[in-house]
Amino acid sequence: MTTVRDLMTPDVRSIPATETLDRAAQLMREHHIGALPVQGSDGALTGIVTDRDIVVKCIAAGHDPSKKTAGDLAEGAPVSVDVSADADEAVRVMSDARIRRLLVLENGSPVGMVTEADLARALPADQLVTFVSAVYAGR
Repeated sequence: MTTVRDLMTPDVRSIPATETLDRAAQLMREHHIGALPVQGSDGALTGIVTDRDIVVKCIAAGHDPSKKTAGDLAEGAPVSVDVSADADEAVRVMSDARIRRLLVLENGSPVGMVTEADLARALPADQLVTFVSAVYAGR
């Protein structure tokens, strides 16, 4: 059985909700990633900020990314699975939520992220087509 641990990109980076979006973009560039989980002052996950969020919800909306924070864009707890979940569960959760990145938790802390690219490398073609159809249908 393939588990999420087998699929995920490890060593996920997170960002405090109080950090600015320009800093979030810098971290994404430095680590070659497209998303950062956002943590509140109590350490609880409050959402995920993506590179696309920064462009569409901040810059394209006329806001200054050096003045907007990650917390401004974080919307509710991120969708996640436990590191011990199987690959089918990860695909189901991502498909149902129509998301392209899935946060992986171990004992409540982020340890990795499953991305579309991770699925493309690991899934059989028919399962990948089903995932892509579910996530992109109606967009």
